[in-house]
Amino acid sequence: MIDTHIHTEYSSDSQMKIKDALERVKKSGIGITITEHLDLKYPTGTDFTFDTDKYFNDYDKYKNNKFMLGVEIGMQLICLEESREIADKYPFDYILGSIHVAQGEDVFSPEFYKGKTKKETFEKYFSSMVDCVKNYDFIDSLGHIDYISRYATFIDNEINYNEFDEYINEVLKAIVNNEKVIELNTRRLNSKEAYKNLMNIYKAYKQIGGKYVTIGSDAHCAGDIGKNFDLANIICQECNLKAVYFRNRNKEFVR
Repeated sequence: MIDTHIHTEYSSDSQMKIKDALERVKKSGIGITITEHLDLKYPTGTDFTFDTDKYFNDYDKYKNNKFMLGVEIGMQLICLEESREIADKYPFDYILGSIHVAQGEDVFSPEFYKGKTKKETFEKYFSSMVDCVKNYDFIDSLGHIDYISRYATFIDNEINYNEFDEYINEVLKAIVNNEKVIELNTRRLNSKEAYKNLMNIYKAYKQIGGKYVTIGSDAHCAGDIGKNFDLANIICQECNLKAVYFRNRNKEFVR
């Protein structure tokens, strides 16, 4: 298996040392793709960027068939072309596109939800996702579709497919039409409610024409690398989806 979503200390919200990630790879046999945060023009002024030249200088020596170098690009229409320039300039193995900001507002922040209904905030989130998936034609996979459920402040903060099927289907159609794939993010799979809702979303993805998923833990510490991959494999089997990863921007099948 390849864990395609890992953050080391090059991401401003992670302290993971590369030596610890490599030790985890050695002990577990799992492969990894490093995907450091690159969120240009973040609305709160937080610096979610990194020195890309240094990143490759420091980590390129580790590359092999179990170690790839990628990036997680925070998608916003206001920085589409700047993000494209970086994607074109550097030899990333894999580009994961994620929504951390919806229509200029930080999804992580409690202020995003203050005074609004779940319907209002989730629809804003999905609307931004659809627009970005359609325009960010240089990504390989859409990251953590359920990101908003980590931080929403409602009693029920789950992405219920039946509640938001119209919006979720638009996202999934955009992924399939643009010949991209979707990530199966394992961070929340140990929640029964999250597992159930995500199963429904990936079943819909299959019905719409999706075939492939990347599987990523979103690990910020070495102990989380490969977390809940057993549950992700069950979802793949139930939904008849194949796990893939990317090397040199080419799709490879997980054996």
